[in-house]
Amino acid sequence: MMKQKIDLWEQAGKFLAPLDGGILLTAKAGGRVNPMTIAWGTLGIEWGVPVFIAFVRTGRFTHGLLEQNPEFTVSAPWGEFDKSILTLCGTKSGRDMDKVAACGLTLVEPEVISVPAIRELPLTLECRVIYRQLQDPGAITPENLERFYPQGVGSEAPGRNRDYHTAFYGQVVAAYLAG
Repeated sequence: MMKQKIDLWEQAGKFLAPLDGGILLTAKAGGRVNPMTIAWGTLGIEWGVPVFIAFVRTGRFTHGLLEQNPEFTVSAPWGEFDKSILTLCGTKSGRDMDKVAACGLTLVEPEVISVPAIRELPLTLECRVIYRQLQDPGAITPENLERFYPQGVGSEAPGRNRDYHTAFYGQVVAAYLAG
């Protein structure tokens, strides 16, 4: 498989623009590879290095994988793709199923870290976690607490539930089109 290196800052908008509809964050630990749809994230510079900050709820299977192996890939679409990938990876848990197999995803060997890229969403960032921060509920506005963290909704619910997010700051160590 050929990879085409990209300039992170020239392509930054291609990672951020589709976030509203979802992109994939993939984690790997204990022999399990798990892609998860995310719709919250940001790209910037922290401590003089490029970072992708991903927000993962504490109750998610992916959160546990990131605690075991603090590396992840971010995969965004480049052109046409099967949107059902994002639906399944955003509504099903890796605790209960192998989402890679269920979606027929093609794993691409990473360049620097241990977590593979996803060929079907080929715009790829490889990230190594350099900082993590659990959200402080006391610092969240009452409106956002009510909207995004309803306390009556269990952790297993997709989308909005009572679990807070951990911000995982991933130093971008490689950027490419996985092909």
